[in-house]
Amino acid sequence: MDIPHQRLVYFRVTVESGSLRKAAARLGIAPSAVSRQISLLEAAFEAPLLERTPRGIRPTPVGEMALDYCRRRGDLDDEFITRLEAYQRLETGTISLVVGEGFINDLIDAPLRAFAERYRGVRLDIEQAGTDEIIESVVEDRAHIGLMFHERVHPQIRFWASSGQPLLAICPADHPLAGDPDPISLQRLSGIPMALWKPGHGVRRLVDQAFAQASLHPQVAVETNSMAVLRRAVVAGMGITLLPRFAVAHEIVEGSVVALPVASALFQNSQAHMITRVGRRQPQASLKLLRHLAAWMQAFRAPTGRS
Repeated sequence: MDIPHQRLVYFRVTVESGSLRKAAARLGIAPSAVSRQISLLEAAFEAPLLERTPRGIRPTPVGEMALDYCRRRGDLDDEFITRLEAYQRLETGTISLVVGEGFINDLIDAPLRAFAERYRGVRLDIEQAGTDEIIESVVEDRAHIGLMFHERVHPQIRFWASSGQPLLAICPADHPLAGDPDPISLQRLSGIPMALWKPGHGVRRLVDQAFAQASLHPQVAVETNSMAVLRRAVVAGMGITLLPRFAVAHEIVEGSVVALPVASALFQNSQAHMITRVGRRQPQASLKLLRHLAAWMQAFRAPTGRS
């Protein structure tokens, strides 16, 4: 049954006012118009809603049910408006992110913490994944925002922000390579034990592609799906690795590793990307976060020189 909201309002105001004349005055319309709307409501319910008494109009049993419905509906309307206004003020809501592991320190340390402190009612749902899963999650609307390294073309992906982030040779500060003033050749890298991502990872694909184009093979000493293992393997002297600078920013500041340029066009032209789905209407909270991360994450700033 479709019950026009306006008729319910007229009925409720009439009951609260105690007469059609007083209700019409409150509503700013003629008493006959109020009476007409209530008659249409009674026809829809197939029962009288009001009865006259010496003290004025009062609801019938069916009228009491209709009045209770009006009040419940009014409460729901008020609750919805309150929640909507809170959502629009970024006081509530959930933003889902799916990110490559190398972005996590950069994401959490300052940018995300600052956003969370400012918008305390917004819940952040963060998942870690590889490049393929990041794209899939964004395309299938399981995540509002994706952060990934190394471009993968997809017709439903929008590159909201991109930044050149060369793939660098990461080695201990006391490694023989650390003192070399020139970019390291792939030929030289191929003779050094390396800690690398497992095949299929976005960075590993880029590494394998560069070495294959040079008709070389990396000397893999450690293979893992963990960023923590890559970092610790380098610090422990088990091998060097290849990562963008932002992924090891902490270790560079601490002085435990250095980041060295590699003489490879593929490595030098690699990028970090913030992605969304083409055509998806992002909520206000998500738009705020996209702009915030693009402005404050190291991954989306131009890299500095050799470290």
